[in-house]
Amino acid sequence: MDLFGSGLEDTLIKIGLLGAYFILFAESGLLIGFFLPGDSLLFTAGLLAASGYFGIWELVIGGTVAAIVGNQVGYHFGRRFGPRIFSKEESWLFHKDHIIRAENFYAKYGGAALIISRFTPIIRTFVPILAGVGRMNYRKFFLYNIIGGVLWVFSISFAGFFLGKTVPNIDRYILPIIAVIIVLSAVTPMWGYHQHRKSRKINAQAKSDPNR
Repeated sequence: MDLFGSGLEDTLIKIGLLGAYFILFAESGLLIGFFLPGDSLLFTAGLLAASGYFGIWELVIGGTVAAIVGNQVGYHFGRRFGPRIFSKEESWLFHKDHIIRAENFYAKYGGAALIISRFTPIIRTFVPILAGVGRMNYRKFFLYNIIGGVLWVFSISFAGFFLGKTVPNIDRYILPIIAVIIVLSAVTPMWGYHQHRKSRKINAQAKSDPNR
């Protein structure tokens, strides 16, 4: 079963909307789901909805619920088990200082991080878990989880649906389109990492030369 290549359309037709819902749920909050292709799945499902294989509203409403519930599960997992996982002083990856950093990060950028992460593969799987680890305010998490889930599922699904309705034989270009989606999705974390490094460099220079 090919979830990433030209067989994605056939796979979706076989597994149906329930299968698509499960994939969106798993990618949104289960650690094992980080490799799943949420963006390309939603776009391709939108194309299939335009051809009558799925109902577009069943896709976007069910997909949104699955994505939101997935993030909720990830948050509660991080909140419950995070302190135990990050409790070892000698662990580099699971050091308890990371909890403090996560708390500070979500206190400052929590809402925006949740929304932006929805459009970023791999990262969107771990963000709700880290929000739980960082003890992000639950009401705030719940609100931005809903906003991010709605924006993500509706925008990408309807993009596929609209192109499917307006561009003849759009299915011939499915692989190039998915490739573009993947590239655009990768731009966000790369830009964020660049800005983070730039900010750290400026702060380091300021500390080393307080008279500047």
